[in-house]
Amino acid sequence: MSDAGTGTGTRAGARPAHEAAPPPLPAPGGGAEDPLSPGTAGGEAPRLGSFLARAAAGTAVLTVLGAVLGLVRDQAIARYFGASDASDAFLIAWTVPEMAATLLIEDGMALLLVPAFSLALTRRAAAGETPGSDPVRDLVATTLPRLFLLLSGGAALLIAGAPWVVGLLAPGLADPRLAVDCTRLTSVTVLTFGITGYFSAALRAHRSFLPPAGVYAAYNLGIIGMTLALHAAWGVRAAAVGVAVGSVLMILTQLPVFLRLVPLARPRPPRFRRGRRAARTAPLLGFAVLAPVVLFVVSRQSQVLVERFLASTLPAGAISHLNYAQKVAQMPMVLSLMICTVTFPVVAQAMAAGDRERARLRVERDLALAGMVVLLGTAVVLGYAPQIIEVLFQRGAFDPADTASTAQVMRVYALGLLGHCLVGALSRPFFSSGRPTWFPAFAMGTGLLVTTGAGYALTYRFGVDGIATANALGISSTALLLLMGLGTRVVPIRARAVALSLGRLAGASLAAGAAGWACAPLVPDPVLSLAVGCLLVPAVFFLTGLALRSPEVVSLLALTRRRFLDGR
Repeated sequence: MSDAGTGTGTRAGARPAHEAAPPPLPAPGGGAEDPLSPGTAGGEAPRLGSFLARAAAGTAVLTVLGAVLGLVRDQAIARYFGASDASDAFLIAWTVPEMAATLLIEDGMALLLVPAFSLALTRRAAAGETPGSDPVRDLVATTLPRLFLLLSGGAALLIAGAPWVVGLLAPGLADPRLAVDCTRLTSVTVLTFGITGYFSAALRAHRSFLPPAGVYAAYNLGIIGMTLALHAAWGVRAAAVGVAVGSVLMILTQLPVFLRLVPLARPRPPRFRRGRRAARTAPLLGFAVLAPVVLFVVSRQSQVLVERFLASTLPAGAISHLNYAQKVAQMPMVLSLMICTVTFPVVAQAMAAGDRERARLRVERDLALAGMVVLLGTAVVLGYAPQIIEVLFQRGAFDPADTASTAQVMRVYALGLLGHCLVGALSRPFFSSGRPTWFPAFAMGTGLLVTTGAGYALTYRFGVDGIATANALGISSTALLLLMGLGTRVVPIRARAVALSLGRLAGASLAAGAAGWACAPLVPDPVLSLAVGCLLVPAVFFLTGLALRSPEVVSLLALTRRRFLDGR
């Protein structure tokens, strides 16, 4: 998929020849030849399904590249700093870009701006070639300058208040000075991630998915480069400098395509026309819409804050074990959510057009596909956690004891992966209409209370395993509430049918994970054992799925068989 063929850069009817129009929205119907299409027997839906499949494939490649570079980044930090006071200090500072990434790149900015740009594009198409009228241009002119000023002020406040931030996040640190220095360096991401998230949302609404998918590869390259170049002179502060450098590279990765597809300059319209457009654009990002999204995202990311707050009272290295386990365990979730990332603009445009049935078909299919991907990954993590951690991290300052502790925590984290995936997938349709909705914030707040209560109850007795258990309980509670609430509030999904489908996939995941857990120790070499597991676990997963009559497994295997026979 080329970027030139995924977005619009001029008013409807005035598109340059080198910019192909994105496929129109599908109509509901039967058929499921394309696994990403909501399905029709003909017409334009196969075009959209094929487009989304290519977009998902391209996004998957860049997502995997970013994830691999993220592992290289973590390997470099583990090699040079192990699980120590220095790595704990960096991970406290890492909380700032983690929170900023969730709020400003992924959930927050995307949930606000993809529907806003989708609605503006719908209005642009409806307006045709009305002179001086471009809702997309008006939206950018109204929001981007204000966002830049707001984020600049937020970054400056964090830099000045770094000692108080560290004291709040990790009051148990014996010497917080290193964490304060690293926090000041990472605070620049409040500005740079905000601009990155704005560009990403605008490009995804224009159906240009490759530049947004490539930002984390650029980000991790910056961290890796600075860590390798400066670790001897600056210690773990080199990694914090890399965070700042990598965040600037994220902006540069998207800037050329953003400038080509999204109009910035505009002719000055008459006063009465300008006022009318401003009134139509402002409600898209008004406080009533903004507040529930921000509260939802902050509550979601606060689960990490609770974990690190509790872990700061444990022996040195506990925060690092939690971090390494979580980063690796969540890779299946990241890969599964790429499906929802690609299809979110389709849901948003269907909601903007008032076609709730089309949105329902899309959301149900997304939940099934994302659930299948994340549960297959969960089975691999459950079966082969020690081998994964040993292959990835056991070198240098990261010793076998660190491997054993991290692997145990990772297995516990894996129990909540489906919940994390569902929260990410279900939150998007809640906010796709651009109207105020407080239910996701309520559900996430409830899950945070569960995490906090369970964490305090379990940490003293079970240490980091108790913290990971609390995380799984809290996020699963949120996912259940969102699944129950979506059908009655936004998109009329069949919650019981979705839950039954996910239950069958979960059964297949548990069987495959148990098989891997039993067979992994039989092969002493960790690399060879993991290679065998990458064959064994999927085989058991799909065979069990067939035995349980999981519709997703049956249709996927039937589609694979049909295409194999056609290829012959």
